Amino acid sequence: MAYDYDSKLRTDRLPTQWCPGCGDGMVLKALIRAIDANGWDMKDVCLVSGIGCSGRISSYVNCNTVHTTHGRPLPYATGIKLMHPAKHVIVVSGDGDGLAIGGNHFIHACRRNIDLKYIVINNFIYGLTNSQASPTTPQGMWAVTQPFGNIDQPFDACNLAIGAGGTFVARSTTLDLFKLEKILTESFKHKGFSFVEVFSGCPVNFGKKNELGTPQKMDSWIDSIIVPLAKWNALSKEEKKGRFPIGILKQDAEADEYCEEYAKLVTRIQAEKAKKAGG
Repeated sequence: MAYDYDSKLRTDRLPTQWCPGCGDGMVLKALIRAIDANGWDMKDVCLVSGIGCSGRISSYVNCNTVHTTHGRPLPYATGIKLMHPAKHVIVVSGDGDGLAIGGNHFIHACRRNIDLKYIVINNFIYGLTNSQASPTTPQGMWAVTQPFGNIDQPFDACNLAIGAGGTFVARSTTLDLFKLEKILTESFKHKGFSFVEVFSGCPVNFGKKNELGTPQKMDSWIDSIIVPLAKWNALSKEEKKGRFPIGILKQDAEADEYCEEYAKLVTRIQAEKAKKAGG
């Protein structure tokens, strides 16, 4: 049976502006299917995005959307969620937007455990702004700002999320739409801060100078650096170097959610004020 995408998309904005072979379209497809799988009404969904190739995603989804400044989608989303705690707030960033200029906001959104669904599309480069190295650019890879090969040590976004207190942390790729949809569906069910990193191909701005200039080569490279979680623990330390586990890495359903704690605080303060007023 064909899936009804038109009801979830702003079809007047199509086709998208993404380059041929970009994985952002796969994330868009999986995202709206995950919304549907959870039975959410699009009127109750707010999609917040930042600056970069991934930031364009909010232009195409037929729900409440906010396209914010560089690195700031999480603060905007936090305000939206606190004002409308019953609504479903999804945030989409790229690796540059979310992990460089937005890195500090990421850490504190994790530790607060506010009920946001945060997706970072990691294409290992600043794609939209002409191929500067991002925090996830692998060592040795070319970038405009690292023309002789990146010497920076990249960090693992999922390990950062776990260390900062994120209560749902997962990694997927654009190689398998159905696995990506399944992980997003589970992350959307989670109450608390949910983080999903999605490895995505960028054959135009990352691939061409790194001998990965076709979608097929990019996908093959991504496939070479991922390992299913079930096999990850059996690898040696040397075998894990430069590779990443795929799947749900952390899922904690018991942690206190920020909006609920804030509501309790407001209730307590109001009760104390009423008691004092009553003498």
